[in-house]
Amino acid sequence: MSIIAITVLYILFVIGVGVYFTRKSKTVTDFVLGGMTLGPWITAFAYGNSYFSAVVFVGFAGRFGWAYGLSAVWIGLANAFIGSLAAWAVMGRRTRAMTRHFKSATMPDFFEKRYLSKTVKIISAAIVFVFLIPYTASIYNGLSRLFAMAFGTGEGSYYYFVIGMAIVTAVYVILGGYKATAYNDFFQGIIMIVSVIAIVFAILNLNGGFAGSIIKLSEIENEKGGFAGMNGAFVSLFGPDPINLVAVAVLTSLGTWGLPQMVHKFYTIKDERSIKPGMVISTAFAVIIAGGCYFLGSFGRIFAQKNEAGAPVNGFDDIVPSMLERLPELLLGVVVVLVLSASMSSLAGLVLTSSSTLTLDMIRPFAKKPLDEKKILLIMRFFIGVFILASVIIALNKNNLITDLMGYSWGALAGAFLAPFLYGLFFKWMTRAAVYFSFMFAVGLTALHLVFKPTFSVFGFGFASSVNLGAFIMVANLILVPLICLITPKLKKDDVESMFLCHKGE
Repeated sequence: MSIIAITVLYILFVIGVGVYFTRKSKTVTDFVLGGMTLGPWITAFAYGNSYFSAVVFVGFAGRFGWAYGLSAVWIGLANAFIGSLAAWAVMGRRTRAMTRHFKSATMPDFFEKRYLSKTVKIISAAIVFVFLIPYTASIYNGLSRLFAMAFGTGEGSYYYFVIGMAIVTAVYVILGGYKATAYNDFFQGIIMIVSVIAIVFAILNLNGGFAGSIIKLSEIENEKGGFAGMNGAFVSLFGPDPINLVAVAVLTSLGTWGLPQMVHKFYTIKDERSIKPGMVISTAFAVIIAGGCYFLGSFGRIFAQKNEAGAPVNGFDDIVPSMLERLPELLLGVVVVLVLSASMSSLAGLVLTSSSTLTLDMIRPFAKKPLDEKKILLIMRFFIGVFILASVIIALNKNNLITDLMGYSWGALAGAFLAPFLYGLFFKWMTRAAVYFSFMFAVGLTALHLVFKPTFSVFGFGFASSVNLGAFIMVANLILVPLICLITPKLKKDDVESMFLCHKGE
């Protein structure tokens, strides 16, 4: 009963924040960017909450903790120092300066003004809308699995939880927009920090503390991987399969640099002085949350039984729920609120990014008559509902593996956008043709992978994994895009110089 009470109180609080900010979201700038007045704490927590959700806590921590043991913690540390610290340090100030110079509210709008092409904007907007859907579906998937376990309602209740969470998310985002999301993120972030620390200690204590858990994990023989048959592989520094471990770290860390819902946070911060404290806060948050989640998942083999093929009996997405079901009811209620907090924050950021991109970048430019603020907000709120509905339809197929859904989503989005956005912030030599190449390369490889489902490996790097595919696309485009720029026409010098006036004096 305490789990239900805690969950209901939390949901009412979230909706209440949405209702409160309804009056403060009267313009498109308010609704999408929070009026660009948010300080470092709010922005940093919004960044962290958009980063980590049920996908990490249930899907990635379980699957890759199972595969790599304690070395999975490297993924969490990479998330903190590459996905947070380096992202803020390299991109934070430049993104804020250039997007304000362009008066851009979305990444596709940035692309249009940086590369002087409406076609680039339309294509990128379509990529955003299509490939954010599977990521959103993966969050509903992870969240609903945990709910079914926590409430003891069986597998059939999975579908009701998916629909219920979709309704709650739709209500508070449609009402309050980005500001409601950001302030909820701050409170949710505090809950997440306290909860992760408490859960890690509780799980370790089930097996005699840290030392006892390490001993049990070291006794498990590795059936697959780079050092097959080696006892103690799951407690070693780099684990049984370091090559593919690096691929996961690349996708989940470098990927944030090219994801529209993550980069969007830099648009909203109120001034340059907020960048450095925001960077520190965001990094500390990621160390605790990502490091804690992967550390927790690394002990999954102690709790979940494996089948003859060496995989968990009930699937990878049930590893973490099977660990948590042994906790006391009160602490289990805290877990539910933890994952609910993280997931609703991510969901809010995703649906807001998708609906604003579709409305501002695809519908408004083709409207026969100019759309006023009220009509734009109405259309945006409508497409929030459409996006959530599409995500729910995918999530209702519970056989879709969480990590696969996220791998395809991040691979296509970050693979397509990382190089054009990052290089576009810093270098005047970027060409429009290189941007088209980046889009086609990322989306094309993702589509081919979905159709042909390759099973081969190269030097131990498994291309069967959608996660590995996404990492490969990102790194390949970072190398190939500058080469394409060498052989394709440059933009007019005067046009480019005007774009970079915001960086004058650096």
